[in-house]
Amino acid sequence: MNATQPNTARAPATLRQDLLLVAFLIGFDVATRLLVHLPNFSPVLASALFAGTALRFRSFAPIVPIVALLLSDAVIGFDDWRIMAVVYASLALPALVGIGVRRFRVSIVLVPTVLACSLFFFATTNFAVWAFDTLYTADLDGLIKCYIAALPFLKNTLAGDLIWAAAFFGGAWLVQTTRARVRLRRRFAS
Repeated sequence: MNATQPNTARAPATLRQDLLLVAFLIGFDVATRLLVHLPNFSPVLASALFAGTALRFRSFAPIVPIVALLLSDAVIGFDDWRIMAVVYASLALPALVGIGVRRFRVSIVLVPTVLACSLFFFATTNFAVWAFDTLYTADLDGLIKCYIAALPFLKNTLAGDLIWAAAFFGGAWLVQTTRARVRLRRRFAS
């Protein structure tokens, strides 16, 4: 069996389930980005991480944030392509991280992983703003001012990523627990 693909006997059902999850995550991300929300309080990073851990067809995971961003940015508007490339890459990375940490218990790795991905997003995207925009001088003083100006957004990023990750992973746990209870009741009722 290929390490990145499920057993071929169950592949059609698994593919269908994965495609439904991908469609749901993309639709959810797009809808929440288009609705009025706090700046940087977005589920995209958390859904990418969740996709990386939950999808059996692992190659679908990075598609979730990229397509969600493309669709919502088509409505919201695009920024400088160089900055957007960094934003897209920084939000696709959690999908790859999710693939890497899926062998560990979620309860152990979730919070440190979300925090690391959030801080990586903050560091890379603000560096891109400093490097490619004209808001700040192209020296160390400008870089420092850029990061200082972005600090108020960091709290929303961290809070949003942690809350959305709790919602996705907690929701999945609740669905799995409920399914297991229903199966158990059916087994004993027969």
